[in-house]
Amino acid sequence: MAKLLKKIFYVLFMSCAFCQPVFADGVSINIGGRDTGPLDIIFLTTLIPLLPAIILTMTSFTRIIIVFSFLKNAMGTAQVPPSQVIVGLSLMLTVFVMSPVIKQIDTQAYTPYKDGTLTQEEAIKEAVKPLKEFMLKQTKKEDMSLFLSITKSKKVENINEVGMEVVVPAFIVSELKRAFIMGFCLFIPFIVIDMIVSSILMSLGMMMLPPAMISLPFKMLLFLLADGWDLLVKTLVTSFR
Repeated sequence: MAKLLKKIFYVLFMSCAFCQPVFADGVSINIGGRDTGPLDIIFLTTLIPLLPAIILTMTSFTRIIIVFSFLKNAMGTAQVPPSQVIVGLSLMLTVFVMSPVIKQIDTQAYTPYKDGTLTQEEAIKEAVKPLKEFMLKQTKKEDMSLFLSITKSKKVENINEVGMEVVVPAFIVSELKRAFIMGFCLFIPFIVIDMIVSSILMSLGMMMLPPAMISLPFKMLLFLLADGWDLLVKTLVTSFR
């Protein structure tokens, strides 16, 4: 587990390739048999607080956590499951979805850098390629065109030539669109149950009885009968393939 977390951290570290570190000439600190400049250490410690933002903006975490949040709102269970459980499940699914990218970065960048066959700058360039490829695959063309037009970038023949400062916001917007579409689809069956329960209560003259109190058990029953958790997780994971 520690080895996996180390690789994930390195993936997130490499994803900031557009924030190049500055090297100090003639000054180095030996860590694990490798000379590391003090400014490299400062850069690394500065990057650590940014890791949550990197996870939110460069991985599948955004879509997953938003869809789970829509599910809680649609069912009307504000406290169940707890937010910590939803975040934990979202993180584990993110690791599962991003595992091919992590393995590719491990093969192309981390292992050669650890063996000394690649410099830090070369390893960063190699590490960003799989991550950028993943984001471009999930980014809609209209969103990419939007940010290219905003930045007034020159027309590129190869989409891989687009900088990360354009790819990242376009990827986030595309993820938000997909998450909201999936959330809309989740709301429909639960809204139907609310309408049916409300109509029945109105016809019986029970206007003082909150419809949400009666409809909640039926929402849970519908979700369980449809094997909702497995279906939702499968849909989320396969949506990135």
